Amino acid sequence: MARVEFTKDMRPEYTILVPEMLPTHFLLLVQVFRQHGYNLEVLQNEGPDVINAGLQYTHNDMCYPALLCIGQFIDALKSGKYDLHKTALMITQTGGGCRASNYIHLLRKALERAELDFVPVISLNPAGLEKNSGFRFTPGLLTEALYSILYGDMLMNLKNQAEPYEKEKGATMALVNRWADDIAGQFRKSPAGPVLHFRRNLKAIARDFEALPRTAEEKIKVGIVGEIYVKFSSMGNNHLERFLLEQG
Repeated sequence: MARVEFTKDMRPEYTILVPEMLPTHFLLLVQVFRQHGYNLEVLQNEGPDVINAGLQYTHNDMCYPALLCIGQFIDALKSGKYDLHKTALMITQTGGGCRASNYIHLLRKALERAELDFVPVISLNPAGLEKNSGFRFTPGLLTEALYSILYGDMLMNLKNQAEPYEKEKGATMALVNRWADDIAGQFRKSPAGPVLHFRRNLKAIARDFEALPRTAEEKIKVGIVGEIYVKFSSMGNNHLERFLLEQG
């Protein structure tokens, strides 16, 4: 099966779909990639149709994260929402020993079975495992992406600390969104800004979250552990974080 390359000509017009995984981090990462000319869209489709698509087009012995990622892609492509001849898919490839490095090959096989093998699949990896003329991990993009992950970690951790105790429902998430937009705006103004002012920004973020009005009640602290996709993806863990918040 010949690999369909994502070319330079495709870049201006194509929408690049990525599977949902890190909601807080993706608020920043999507904006950074768009500023570098890649029209990324994080998929939000979920439910029985996604699972059934994964079961239909992947091997039934494949791990659950692969089934969900591939099912989400196939379900989105078949939804009628996208121009299939102006849509590409992007998935990470670690190069390690985990099955995750082979998701990209499983995805291409699934696309072939679904008669969608003309859709380009981009490997997101900094090691040059696959190359596409229309996508390059430039030093600037790599630096901004790495710092977006660091900022995302900070926002996610503070969100998880503050949200269970917020007095005004939605105030924590509003602050997360405001800071994600602020950091993305700093990258737009000067790519070096959020890097040079990293410590200053983290202190300002911490101050803003500390100032959020909170209740004084005691709550049980819960930790979620496990495989990275299932731990962080709301679809992968069946909205476990929301469930825990609703339980008080």
